[in-house]
Amino acid sequence: MSRGRMTVNMEHHEDLSDKLSEQLREIFEYSEQPIYLYLDDNHWTCNEKFSDLLGYNSPNEVVGIKEPFLDAFVDEMSQESLATAYHNAMERKVGSTIEVRWKIKVSGTVDTKVILVPISYSGHIFALHFISPVIG
Repeated sequence: MSRGRMTVNMEHHEDLSDKLSEQLREIFEYSEQPIYLYLDDNHWTCNEKFSDLLGYNSPNEVVGIKEPFLDAFVDEMSQESLATAYHNAMERKVGSTIEVRWKIKVSGTVDTKVILVPISYSGHIFALHFISPVIG
């Protein structure tokens, strides 16, 4: 998760993201939680529950946003903790549970707990995020 866009090996990353997303399709479709899979700002995907959480009509609408991920979807107060958890997953191969406040499309925010785990696929490390809204 970076403050800017990554442009390394775009076609290769697109292919990897598509193939891993397909392997995780059952989890994305049937999980009760919002989920997203992140490689970089250009290569990530989410399930319908994640797009609903943020007030978007579909996963395609969310993924189509061209701003850097943190700027587009994460409240400024949560950006550093999410970026740190992501870097720990990528560099140290550790999972974490953190609190994240997300920006909602129209206005406002939603507080959540996020479980972030690194997963390896074809020599690349992705971050898989499971989200639970904080109630109350």
